[in-house]
Amino acid sequence: MIRWNLKERTSVGGAMALRTLPWVTNLRQKYVFSMIIKPRIKGFVCITAHPTGCLANLKDQAEIASRSKIESERKPKRVLVIGASTGYGLASRVSAAFSAGADTMGVYFERPPKGEKTASAGFYNSAAFCKLATEAGLSAVDVNGDAFSTECKEEVVKKAKETGGPFDLVVYSLASPRRTDPVDGQTYRACLKPIGVIYKNKTLDTDRKEVKEVTIDPANEQEVADTQKVMGGEDWEAWTDLLLAEGLMAPGCLNLAYSYIGPEVTWPIYRNGTIGRAKEHLENSAAAITEKMKLAGCGNAYVSVNKAVVTQASSAIPVVPLYVSMLFKIMSELGTHEGCIEQTCRLFSDRLYGDSDEVAVDEKNRIRLDDWEMEPEVQRRIVELWPQVCTENLLDLTSFAKYQEDFLSLFGFGHSSVDYDAEVDPGNPF
Repeated sequence: MIRWNLKERTSVGGAMALRTLPWVTNLRQKYVFSMIIKPRIKGFVCITAHPTGCLANLKDQAEIASRSKIESERKPKRVLVIGASTGYGLASRVSAAFSAGADTMGVYFERPPKGEKTASAGFYNSAAFCKLATEAGLSAVDVNGDAFSTECKEEVVKKAKETGGPFDLVVYSLASPRRTDPVDGQTYRACLKPIGVIYKNKTLDTDRKEVKEVTIDPANEQEVADTQKVMGGEDWEAWTDLLLAEGLMAPGCLNLAYSYIGPEVTWPIYRNGTIGRAKEHLENSAAAITEKMKLAGCGNAYVSVNKAVVTQASSAIPVVPLYVSMLFKIMSELGTHEGCIEQTCRLFSDRLYGDSDEVAVDEKNRIRLDDWEMEPEVQRRIVELWPQVCTENLLDLTSFAKYQEDFLSLFGFGHSSVDYDAEVDPGNPF
């Protein structure tokens, strides 16, 4: 629900118009438009976002990160996060700022408020982060643009040189369904399909709270290649090449990308499917990127395999919402459940900038931050629960309510400190 209200303007800027009509343009000079914002969900996306809720979420994340201070002399001072507005990218930026005290630059592609539409949650998240970082005396520079494009990359280089120079940590955390290659100009689209076989399994209709069967046909060769083009390591390597050429990676710089493996129950649609093939390419790219960085006198590139959490991207994957609902219940009972911010705080304090100068990796040179998720006891209980779960016992055998809570939280809804019946100016909320 959106309800507009006209108020006498008390400050310059930030007015929101009902329509792009002349009389409304005149009203902008005198009035601020405020409205009550409620969630409007379509499938696995919420098309509204609440700025006050986003700010409250960011304050919570900053508080968690502040309790995980990094004392190491190796901690980063300047950090670039590519894909910085939601999920693990946003949490990485928060950890860098409030755990390590780093200045940050965030790259994202988010929708500002316009007309009757609120901004995207990522837009409000980024604005909230900049507000909190600035209040803490930290530099926070934003670039809102298509990270795949040449123009966005050039803007980052320009701003980096204007605001302090080389980075000593780069985080690549893009999650996009499509990519326009700046070299050939072609737009590639990722798909979520199995490879070589028809996939059948139970899944969760989150709108209807129903456990049902899903059948997905296998991808063809072009779909596999296109998904790799979007979600593989090609763009990560392109960013690295540019930053090295421009002298924007400091000696000892760490270059990090994120991936996911998950349990066997999700492998046919995820790890062994089109997305998994792209993630393998991303992981394999780390070796080539590391060689380039070493030749330039920089540090290393790593892929961190993280825990399953609720994100806009994961909500679209069949099976995953059901698996995550089970996982949350089991890990909460064991006291090992983590959200994005807890994961990135542990990544920074225990793995990247802990007591050891060496970063602990597995046999494929990956940081395994999914270690608690993949504990044998956790996965044993998943295997036991999977055939038992149905619509009738969904709320008893899983933490689907927690899944729904986390989903709404992505868009700034459901925070206990926020009055969601209060009016807010979506164009100048803070």
